[in-house]
Amino acid sequence: KHAVKNISATMVALLALWVSAAQAAEIRVLSAGAVEPALVALAETFRRDTGNQVSLTFATAPVLRRKVTTGEAADILIAPPAVLDDFVKAGKVLAEDRAALGRVGVGVAVRAGAPAPDISTPDALKEAVLRADSLVYNEASTGIYFAKLLERLGIADAVKAKTTRYPDGAAVFEHVIKGKGSEIGVGATTEIVSYTKKGLQLVGPLPAEIQSYTTYTAGVMPGAASPDAARAFIRFLTSPPAKAAFAASGVN
Repeated sequence: KHAVKNISATMVALLALWVSAAQAAEIRVLSAGAVEPALVALAETFRRDTGNQVSLTFATAPVLRRKVTTGEAADILIAPPAVLDDFVKAGKVLAEDRAALGRVGVGVAVRAGAPAPDISTPDALKEAVLRADSLVYNEASTGIYFAKLLERLGIADAVKAKTTRYPDGAAVFEHVIKGKGSEIGVGATTEIVSYTKKGLQLVGPLPAEIQSYTTYTAGVMPGAASPDAARAFIRFLTSPPAKAAFAASGVN
């Protein structure tokens, strides 16, 4: 009888695990890379607490637009509000259930151990960029803003020949890390911080007078395979503990 009870208990436990696995959802997320450091950790916490898997795909805003436009399946899109607004109009993101996760500023980076230039004022930043051997930034949100900033500062033509642009921040920072001279990289502060263990140094954010912030918003997509789980994940991302995790990574 004792053996039978043990077998029965084991079967009940296995059945419970099977039911739990059967009910678990996979939430597919298309996200901008600026929120990656905190989002990866939060997705793991959500999986551990709920049993729901979270599949994350990171890309720049232009690539996210292309993925959604061409019909890539996902449950959640995390991108700047303007991107979500366009897709709400196109019927590819639901107008409800949207939530702002925070904003990210633009920062300046050099490779670890290289002299950090003075970027404390717009004039100091301008001088630092003119003196640098090369200037590297992306073609995403931060890069689009920085290109316009160079025009405002009146030095776009002067630095054009020594400027290299990449589709995303990862390529920008790898370029700076492997540099040999006085390279300056520009990108989202969160992405710069995530590369500090790989040989990158955050010089600092752009001066307050010329700083630009990009807000990142999460929205549920109408073709979501697990809409309830997707909504639950977004609610989790806006909870006080998640907000604290985002703030610690530079998303405020």
